[in-house]
Amino acid sequence: MGGIFGVASKSDCSLDLFFGVDYHSHLGTRRGGLAVLNEDGTFERSIHNISNSPFRTKFDSDINDMHGKLGIGCISDYEAQPLLVHSHLGSFAITTVGIVTNKDELVQGILDASKTHFLEMSGGEINQTELIVALINQKNTIEDGIRNVQEKIKGSITMLVMTKDGIYGARDKLGRTPLVIGQKDEGYCLSFESHAYLNLGYKDFKELGPGEIVFVTPEKVEQVQKPGDKMKICTFLWIYYGYPTACYEGVNVEQMRYNCGAYLAKRDKENNIKPDCVAGVPDSGTAHAVGYANESGVPFSRPFIKYTPTWPRSFMPTNQNQRNLIAHMKLIPVQQLIKDKSILLIDDSIVRGTQLRETTDFLYESGAKEVHVRPACPPIMFGCKYLNFSRSKSEMDLIARRVVRQFEGDDVSPEVLAKYCNPDTPEYAKMLEEIRKQLHFTTLRFHRLDDMLDSTGLDHCKLCTYCWNGVE
Repeated sequence: MGGIFGVASKSDCSLDLFFGVDYHSHLGTRRGGLAVLNEDGTFERSIHNISNSPFRTKFDSDINDMHGKLGIGCISDYEAQPLLVHSHLGSFAITTVGIVTNKDELVQGILDASKTHFLEMSGGEINQTELIVALINQKNTIEDGIRNVQEKIKGSITMLVMTKDGIYGARDKLGRTPLVIGQKDEGYCLSFESHAYLNLGYKDFKELGPGEIVFVTPEKVEQVQKPGDKMKICTFLWIYYGYPTACYEGVNVEQMRYNCGAYLAKRDKENNIKPDCVAGVPDSGTAHAVGYANESGVPFSRPFIKYTPTWPRSFMPTNQNQRNLIAHMKLIPVQQLIKDKSILLIDDSIVRGTQLRETTDFLYESGAKEVHVRPACPPIMFGCKYLNFSRSKSEMDLIARRVVRQFEGDDVSPEVLAKYCNPDTPEYAKMLEEIRKQLHFTTLRFHRLDDMLDSTGLDHCKLCTYCWNGVE
């Protein structure tokens, strides 16, 4: 994923920029970057690898030497940014979040048309943000360049572009990712996560609509392009990625997760399952479990505690075996709350299944009598092509798709896949039971798609559900 933050202030913006970006640390694991417009009209930038240490430890000393009234920054899961650019449009800095799935096609088209070049990163990859710069530079203004990006890319890109006069903020065309504006007396900020500016003294000012473009200075926010009518915001932002205090489209993450847990509990009332306690896999599963407990009357419990001082994020390493070991290391059992207990366990999702199977085995080894699992979203059947959602290289990394292939072979038609996505079909029930057996659960029931969408309180047509049902 990733997160972006920008500040346009009447006074020095450096501390607001530093803390605003730091509040996005839950969204990325690879690199962080800051760029400010100095008082002499030049741009200054700092980029660090944050794979093995928090953002603040790498930038704490840098921020003392970075001062200006305009600044942008990011937490990135992959490419180094912000980028500093000098072109026919003038000098500017840019940072983006999202993914371009037709990157190779666009890069080749630009190379064929202009005989230009792109700088390669390690492994031969092109920096995605550099491609966005090239698309912007095809036009005669930055505004038209941003529109060019929105029209040409497949996937989604939300961006901040800092010129010497102010900051352009642009939400991706279908609003798959958020962009919000905060305001205080000194000026404005632009943020991926709404909670990032609250402790900095900003109040909610505006949430950009899908495809909307604004130009922000310390004195005002000017709308450059009105929002479009169609939106497909990523539902997984609420389920997993979003910080509990964040809001998207007016819906708080923590409240949505409570709602999810309540819907799961309502569906379980028709079953004859009576666990001793309900628990969430920390951290994102906790709120879902609280919602389940409140609705069902089953006591909420914490049978294992998350240990984070050395490994704050389990998905940090690229090696799957290392991620699994770190995830196991992070959960410390409370034997007195596990031994001889029937535990209903809620996790945000099941992707590959490896970590949750190890967590379940870990509970059994600690003396649990039963482990009933309730993921807070449906089975993930399709790899996301709109956001940097997963490190999975293939849809066959997904346990649900592996089970479908086990039953149907390699060549599975969309019509057959649709049956496995429907919770009311025999095919779905068969897949569910196989996943349950492979992962060693006592019982398994995924969240229904309709219940999950209802948990947001938004119109279903505004929510992206591609990874669960393949519908674009």
